[in-house]
Parts: sequence; C-alpha cells; structure tokens
Amino acid sequence: MTNFTENQINIFNLTPTPFYYYNMGLLDLTLQILKKEAEKYGFEVHYALKANANVPIIQKIREYGFGADCVSGNEVTRAVEAGFEGSKIVFAGVGKSDEEIITGLKHDIHSFNCESIQELDVIDQLAGKMGKTAPVALRLNPNVSANTHKYITTGLEENKFGINQWELETIVEKLKTLKNIKLIGLHFHIGSQITDLNAFKSLCIKINEFQLWFKQKRIPILNLNVGGGLGIDYHEPDLHSIVDFGSFFRVFHDFLDVYPGQTVHFELGRAVVAQSGSLISKVLYIKNGVNTDFMILDAGMTELIRPALYQAFHKIENLSNKDGKLQRYDVVGPICESSDCFGKALNLPITKRGDLIAIRSTGAYGEVMSSNYNLREKVKAYYFDKL
Repeated sequence: MTNFTENQINIFNLTPTPFYYYNMGLLDLTLQILKKEAEKYGFEVHYALKANANVPIIQKIREYGFGADCVSGNEVTRAVEAGFEGSKIVFAGVGKSDEEIITGLKHDIHSFNCESIQELDVIDQLAGKMGKTAPVALRLNPNVSANTHKYITTGLEENKFGINQWELETIVEKLKTLKNIKLIGLHFHIGSQITDLNAFKSLCIKINEFQLWFKQKRIPILNLNVGGGLGIDYHEPDLHSIVDFGSFFRVFHDFLDVYPGQTVHFELGRAVVAQSGSLISKVLYIKNGVNTDFMILDAGMTELIRPALYQAFHKIENLSNKDGKLQRYDVVGPICESSDCFGKALNLPITKRGDLIAIRSTGAYGEVMSSNYNLREKVKAYYFDKL
C-alpha cells in the first residue's frame, strides 16, 4: 500500500535531500478507520501533538472531528491555530509552567490532566485570578508495566508521571479546599509503542479498582482518559501500514467498567501518523570497515534521533537498488557523534554514492524531535496526496 512508485522515486531524485515525506493518502485512510472503530463504542479520541505537530497533519486530523492532546503551552496554541476547539483539547505534563496553565485557561480547554498536589494548588490560584473554574482530570499512576522500552514507560511508580495511589486520600481532602477547580475525570497513560494488548487489559483492571474507590467516596467521575501508547510495526510498515484499531478499542470495551454518563477518552499519536512518514536521504560515501562497511547518509540524528536515543529500529530501504545482491552495512549519519547510527550490520542491496535511501515509519517522533545540532539546517517536509 505504501510502496514508493517509480514516479515518486524520480521526484525524490530531483529533490534536495534529506527531507521528510508524508503520504497524506495513507493518513486519510488511517483516520477513516480510526474514526469508524472509535465510534462503535462512542469513544472520544484526542490526537497527541507531540508525535507530529506539522500544521497540514494536524489540520487533516481535526477535519475528522478528533480532539487534541497537548503537553506544552505551545502545543495548545498550535492546536487552537489549527482549528481545534478549546473544548476538545486536553493538556497533560508533569511540569506545566504558570504561563502554560494560563494559556490553557484562556482557551477554555476541556481539561488539565494534573500530576501533583502542587500543580492543583497552582492551577487553582491562577484560575481564581482569572475568574475561571479550571476543569481537572487527575493523572493517576496505575503501576502497570507497558512492556516497552524503559525510556517510554510512564505508568510505573518509579516514573515521574502521575499521582500515586497512596496520595489519593490527601488529594481528595485537598480538592475540598480548592474553589476554582472542578474535578471532571481521571487520566492514565502507561507508556508508548505498546504492542502487547494485555498491557491495556491490565490497565483496565487497575482503572476499575480506582473507579470503585471514587464511587465508594461518592465522588462523581464524568470522564475516563485512558491515554494512548498503541504501537506500530516498524519492521514491516507495508504489511501493517494501519494498526488494528478495532482490537485495541475492543479491549477497553470488554474490560473497562464504564458507569452511566461516563465518556471514555483516548490519546493516540504514533499509531495515527507514524506509518505515513519517511525520511528520505542520499548516500554520501561508502566507507570500508573491519566487519561491515559504513553507509554514510546525508541524514543524521538531527533528523531522526530515536535510534540514537533508545536504540529504536526503523526499516531502511535502498530505493535506487531494491533487488540487488546483499551486502552488510552500518547505516550512519554525518553528525560528529558515534551514536549517530540508524542501524548496524544490516543486509541491504549493494549501495553506491548517490543512492536514494528511505528510512521508514518516521511520521511520529521524527521531524518533531529534529534539531540544529552541528548547526545543521532544519530540513523540509513534502506532502503527497496519493497512496
């Protein structure tokens, strides 16, 4: 479905590299399926801007009626500028500044996902000064393992995120004293790139326990925000270009206790946009090594930091020579860091200087995490409408 056509490759060869390529046709189809599967159960989806905040991307997502999940004041502003209504924006983050909280209050967002007692105090004070009542969802730490990389696990007690279970009594007493806050929900998020759906089943069971605790305290909860974290197939992006949203949502339908009048919210990012993007690069040099040869690209960790940051895998394809004899390469970038490596000991068709290379599944956490390290210029993005 997402194989590159000869026409696209010809265009790529005429375009200065590196650059980000976005398949908007695939994004459209992904959003259609996501909307259909979510509506089966009346689930609300907020797109996580941290995955990719490009205006054409988020405007397309907004057109399908989804909300926005933001983790900074600038993301809130970007979402509003892209046409998202404040009432469909949720704002999470363990360290919201006063200015960021004020931004959320100005735009009358759906909820602040609060992560500490101190944060509740600050929001209450700022809301009072503005004559507003701040809607709040408590982000609770369920101590559920996401079975993913330790750098993208967020739901364990050892992580910095969320309010721990032993703090609940204190939180409830605190809320009674805050006059400018309205508790509207509970928020959870256990991690990212989760491919084992049993992790979400475990989350549901834990949420049910929290729900019962609040019910016994006679504290009404209108919204359950279960976060996101659904993973994608980085190894076979063409075979699995759209994740199985149906099975994902079915887990929550089957195992989450939803009380009358409650709405279930999701915060999906990677699963929505990752497969629609690729990083296109050209080979600068082939350098002989001891065990493998080095394929040196003009793209580096400044354009895609995930492999350097936590050894993430991305499929790498030679678009100039797809079916040739295989040779082993370390695929690296030009940055002055040994960690600037996209993959080691990869068997790829024999490659030469000038060959066109595609690094797949970069629509999420690719361009949005890029930098100017080594004083490199930010590279351009191009959008193609057809699959």
